Amino acid sequence: MVLLESEQFLTELTRLFQKCRLSGSVFITLKKCKQLSTRPGRAGRSGEAERCPSLDDGRTKPIPRKGSVEGFEPSDNKCLLRATDGKKKISTVVSSKEVNKFQMAYSNLLRANMDGLKKRDKKSKSKKSKAAQ
Repeated sequence: MVLLESEQFLTELTRLFQKCRLSGSVFITLKKCKQLSTRPGRAGRSGEAERCPSLDDGRTKPIPRKGSVEGFEPSDNKCLLRATDGKKKISTVVSSKEVNKFQMAYSNLLRANMDGLKKRDKKSKSKKSKAAQ
C-alpha cells in the first residue's frame, strides 16, 4: 500500500475513479489512526504474542505493556483514508489541523465523480399498496 500526501492522494483517487468509471468499483475506508511514538527496544520484538504463564490450558493471552499510550496526545488525532479498486491501493493520513481543507477538497472530488452510479429502480406506491391488500 502506498502512503501518499493529501494532495497526491486526491489526484490518485481521481485517477482511480476515472479508471473505474465504466466498470468496476472503488472502495474507500476511513478510520481513526493513533500513531504512537516508537520506543527503543521494539525493533527486536517477534510477531508472536507473549504467553501468560498463569494459563495452563494452552490458550494465549497478551500481557498488557506498561506505558503503551505514553506518546499519544488527544489533540493529535489523525484519520487514515484508504482507497482501492482491487488492484491498486493508496492511502493517506490526515491530521486534525488540516482536516477542514482536506474535507472540502474530498467532498468536491466525490461530488464530481459520483455521476456514474447506476439508478435504482423505484417501484411505484400503487403496486405496493395493491400487493399488501
